[in-house]
Amino acid sequence: MERKITNDNLYLLLPAKAVGVAQIYAGKHGVSPIEALRLFYQSNTYKRLEQEETKLWHYGPVALYEEFMENQ
Repeated sequence: MERKITNDNLYLLLPAKAVGVAQIYAGKHGVSPIEALRLFYQSNTYKRLEQEETKLWHYGPVALYEEFMENQ
């Protein structure tokens, strides 16, 4: 059985991706992990991550963090 990432199942990957970015941001910017997570969830990077066609879900935490910082 072939498994594909689609807009219908992408949500399964997002929490782990968001937590990874938030941990990096919190460590580098001296904010709480909850505040970092809130900032990421409100970002354009996260909005793009939610869209399967952008393929940002392929990125690891470091690459997503860099994308997040470039687009703030």
